[in-house]
Amino acid sequence: MHFIPTALRGPLFMVVATGSYVVNDTMMKLATTGLPPYEVLFLRGVAATLWSIPLLFMLGYARQVPQLVDKRVLVRNLFETAGIVAYVVALANMPIADASALAQITPLLVIIGASMFFGERIGATRLGLIALGFIGALMIAQPTLQGISIFALLALANAAFGAARDLTGQRVAAEVPGMIVAISAVLVVLLGAGIMHLLFERWVTPEPYHLTLMAGAGLFLISGHFFIFMAYRVGPTGVVAPFFYSFTVWAVISGLLVFGEFPNPLAIGGILLVVSSGLIIVTLDQRKRRQTGMKETNGTAPLSEPVLPAPLPGEP
Repeated sequence: MHFIPTALRGPLFMVVATGSYVVNDTMMKLATTGLPPYEVLFLRGVAATLWSIPLLFMLGYARQVPQLVDKRVLVRNLFETAGIVAYVVALANMPIADASALAQITPLLVIIGASMFFGERIGATRLGLIALGFIGALMIAQPTLQGISIFALLALANAAFGAARDLTGQRVAAEVPGMIVAISAVLVVLLGAGIMHLLFERWVTPEPYHLTLMAGAGLFLISGHFFIFMAYRVGPTGVVAPFFYSFTVWAVISGLLVFGEFPNPLAIGGILLVVSSGLIIVTLDQRKRRQTGMKETNGTAPLSEPVLPAPLPGEP
């Protein structure tokens, strides 16, 4: 890894992480053509668990295994599960680019939630950018006189649960490693998918083709978790975070190459609005943090760059 310039490692790892998540989503969407969505999610969870156990020990987290069931970690991951349960049905019935783009409003919802529950000030500029992001989401969902499709609503529900996940995740103790939180999420989602399958679906015996897809999806899910964790570890948050929006670019590429889908002009405009508003908010927040750090440096001691918990996208 030493051959990669230090300044490029964080952004590169984030791009690899988002690409891994989209490959995971692509394999899951392919599998839902022959299997019920919750069964697909359950099988993906089994595969991801089998991949994650060796990783847990390779990264030296054996002693932190009890933290997998930490109360705050579990609460955070229950919201993760609710979001993914909604997302997998949306993914099975919507173009992958549209489903992924609607998930990208999660950071905007986090800002609103932080204002409502933690008293953080939004400001007129950020409020306007959030409004643009929501307009973009409506352009993607494209409601008709009959209303927004149930699948678009499920994709939006995934974003809302993702925001709740990230807000509650801020209460997870700093000493809990990001990979422990991610692997705990894999296990909780596995359990939730199993329950939903038993309640609403009938078991369909998977063919080798489906099992191969699920093994690959589990591997790329863990790869996404690992690289997003590494991205925030090796790079400053403000530099790395904007590259999270490459998720949408990967999704458009997947939709075009794998499914022959391309967003219509209105959806493309919506995707651009969602991504642009998010990028500008990240840039403004980084500038504000840098200015605050300069003031603190002039007055007392320098502030270190905060390392935020790695967000797990609507896929996770």
